[in-house]
Amino acid sequence: MSAQVWTELRPPATGRGAESAPILKTELLSVRFGGLAALSEVNFEIARDEVRAIIGPNGAGKSTFFNCLTGVLRPTSGRIVFDGEDITGLPSNAISQRGIARSYQITNILPNASALENVRIAAQSRRHGWNMLAHHSAFADINRKAEAALHSVGLLGKADELASNLSHGEQRNLEIGIALATEPKLLCLDEPTAGMSQAETDETMELVRRIAQDPANSLTILIVEHDMNVVMELCDRITVLHYGAILAEGTPEEIQQNPKVLEVYLKT
Repeated sequence: MSAQVWTELRPPATGRGAESAPILKTELLSVRFGGLAALSEVNFEIARDEVRAIIGPNGAGKSTFFNCLTGVLRPTSGRIVFDGEDITGLPSNAISQRGIARSYQITNILPNASALENVRIAAQSRRHGWNMLAHHSAFADINRKAEAALHSVGLLGKADELASNLSHGEQRNLEIGIALATEPKLLCLDEPTAGMSQAETDETMELVRRIAQDPANSLTILIVEHDMNVVMELCDRITVLHYGAILAEGTPEEIQQNPKVLEVYLKT
């Protein structure tokens, strides 16, 4: 799709995150697999309450970058600082406890559990040393949080439905609800509209826009996405990766007009 059409689709910039101190930054972040540099000295910052997209050709390093941020991969060198704390090399459970949640390219839910049970497990993960038999009030609190997470993604009416019986779009949105139930400060969405119909994509865009703008969440969102309409409509700023390095950063309008980006990625 042409840059002109994207410009017509893009609403006026909100400016969210423009004046905020970064909630997350990387310093010279590098990942090597043998002689291959999957990431090469990436310096990246995202401000609080910002919605940022990471885009780039296949093999650009997007998934590797997400895996480093969320503790799936340990970087070869460099630092990751989240909310003022160095989290470089921490395991994924420790990073999750600090406030980074993630969805995956492939739906990652418990198919034989209900929608409510899926998010309740996530909400319970935030309670240390918790005993359900001894803490009835805590159990009620967990249920309230789980129901609130389901409500936020439009699935409260299907709380008792098995996750396997939900549509693909609903399963993807349930995964966002699971992430929200962990009360994150930074939500990393890995291709949230992958495999969706246009109607489901539109609904998910509206969902992400709604949770990003909800002041009760105080949520920063980082998205890896191939659908450029989604990127251009939702995001305040865009980072373009190419061969494991940052090629360009800017507003959607700036990225659409960047000659280097047009050459290596936005060719059609």
